[in-house]
Amino acid sequence: MAWSKFPYSDDAYTYTAASLKKAWARLHAGDAEPFPKDAALVEAWIAFHAGEFEKAAKLGLEQGMDGYAVANKATGIYANYLEKSEKKKLALFEEVAQRCEEQQKEQPKNPAAWYWHAYALGRYAQGISIVKALSQGIGNKVKHSLDMTIKLAPKHADAHIGLGTYHAEIIDKVGAMIGGLTYGAKKEEGIKFFKAALKLNPDSAIGRIEYANGLVMLEGKKKMDEAVKLYEEAAACEAKDAMERLDVELAKEELED
Repeated sequence: MAWSKFPYSDDAYTYTAASLKKAWARLHAGDAEPFPKDAALVEAWIAFHAGEFEKAAKLGLEQGMDGYAVANKATGIYANYLEKSEKKKLALFEEVAQRCEEQQKEQPKNPAAWYWHAYALGRYAQGISIVKALSQGIGNKVKHSLDMTIKLAPKHADAHIGLGTYHAEIIDKVGAMIGGLTYGAKKEEGIKFFKAALKLNPDSAIGRIEYANGLVMLEGKKKMDEAVKLYEEAAACEAKDAMERLDVELAKEELED
């Protein structure tokens, strides 16, 4: 069954190979992905940034493991934002995680193999419930993959966001004491990771959204004003591609609710 279409049309997200290369550092401040050497992969990334997620995934997979980064990012972002069926969404996250596990064996020094594994398992965990996921050992896998990402790519802003969310989700669901003793989750660590992410990628709407959510999980209602301010900043961010547009629209929706 065909994937749902990206719901916004904006020519500003349509890059050429030359304009993509020029914008690459800004577009990939979150995932620290290097500019591809292969022209076919450049085309896959052009499709991704334009919101043609199904095409991006297909083009990426045609290039084998070297195309996994764009294929997994396209699949993960599509599943998270645009897939309506919960069953299909979870299946897509499982698909990404499985590909990443293959890639970790073949390309253990590729940060994308670890980050998209953590992303897919983290979103899968949110889908089935964090407590259930923890009982299945998914939490430890997520943390290990995020730690590996940062070890391989210290400036990977999105992995810092992921670790901030890891600490916040666990403390929110099992409490500070069990979270700390069993999973190494600490409030101060979570906040430190969120702040580091925004320092690495100051234009990130999703960094502000996840930081806001994390603050409320860690501190409760007393941080609500700060969380709302972060959401307002996220809604005001200038989207440079389809993924960023989905983040900005998410922030706007949350503020309206």
